[in-house]
Amino acid sequence: MLKHIRTVAAVALLTVTTYAVGVELNGSHPDTYVVKKGDTLWDISARFLKKPWLWPEIWQANPQVKNPHLIYPGDVLSLAYLDRVTAQPGPRQEAPINAVPLADVEPFLKNLNVVDSFKELPYVVGLEDNRLRATTGQQAYVLGLQDAQSGQRYMVVRPTVQYGQPKPSSDLNLRGDTTAGMGNLWKEFIPTSDRDEFLGYELAKVNVGTLTQVGADATQASILRLEDSGREVRAGDRLVPVQANPYDLQFIPHAPATQPAPGHLRVLAVTDTFTSGGPRDVIAISGGARDGIDNGTVFSIWRSGSHVNDRVTGMPTSRKDDALKAGGNRVSLPDEYAAHAMVFRTFDKVSYALIMEGTKPAKVGYELKHPDAQ
Repeated sequence: MLKHIRTVAAVALLTVTTYAVGVELNGSHPDTYVVKKGDTLWDISARFLKKPWLWPEIWQANPQVKNPHLIYPGDVLSLAYLDRVTAQPGPRQEAPINAVPLADVEPFLKNLNVVDSFKELPYVVGLEDNRLRATTGQQAYVLGLQDAQSGQRYMVVRPTVQYGQPKPSSDLNLRGDTTAGMGNLWKEFIPTSDRDEFLGYELAKVNVGTLTQVGADATQASILRLEDSGREVRAGDRLVPVQANPYDLQFIPHAPATQPAPGHLRVLAVTDTFTSGGPRDVIAISGGARDGIDNGTVFSIWRSGSHVNDRVTGMPTSRKDDALKAGGNRVSLPDEYAAHAMVFRTFDKVSYALIMEGTKPAKVGYELKHPDAQ
């Protein structure tokens, strides 16, 4: 589930768009700032703005910079005017910076996908020498490729989790099924939701291989020679044709096009952890293109207010003091802000977002709201 893999990032040009709404300046901003390697435009904007996701609104063209759409390490930025950031160009010896650290998100752009179904895909039924796992240079035996041709290349993918509401995610076994009763794990800390819906299956890239022999019929396995040493293949892994999948490397942060309905969008999963994450961690959220979410959409993440006993004026009780539901003479506490996150990969019903900054961990089940929510 959302395995976090650190790789060297590819860097693309960043196109800056200007919006005509007001911004608030951060009173503690410096007069000048020298851009450093490893910076992001979000981090730099936090030095100038109270809302760093609004940096496109003041990042204006500067005639001193040959290409004002690119900011490089060594550039000197200054707040020259109320609605304009000016830049003195520095040496052009490093790659330009992006809105997000691409090294943190590139694996999720290239190696993960969310689909509605996968059980119809060809699958690995066995491995060379009856191995339990196989890697580069070894053979995987596959069913369901009798209509393919030798020489075709396939990506080996593994169904990892099923996303849904109200339970956010369930791990999948070798057969691609969920474990019965696994949803009970979430009942103690996931607030109730009016959504009861399947959202998709996550497929993670495992390996790549070339088809060297095609089975004569549906009962004979085809042979796939593995070429990638990244992860080991096992029985039950699925195959999809290798295709060029374009994805964005340019992200312009912006507020969601529509106000999320209360309780509609929640954190489904967090990179490398069971329940919580912080800045530079990737999360899966329960909304996508059908909800008007696109790449660059910024949300704030909130802990839903709990419901506690009033121990001063209420009756003595043994009820849980941090309940997920109202009622029972409990007092409802306000929601608590945790972090901001920006979407960088969008599917139909699920999206991946990067936590940009926050004041406390963002956890599975936390609600996503407009970035200006109070």
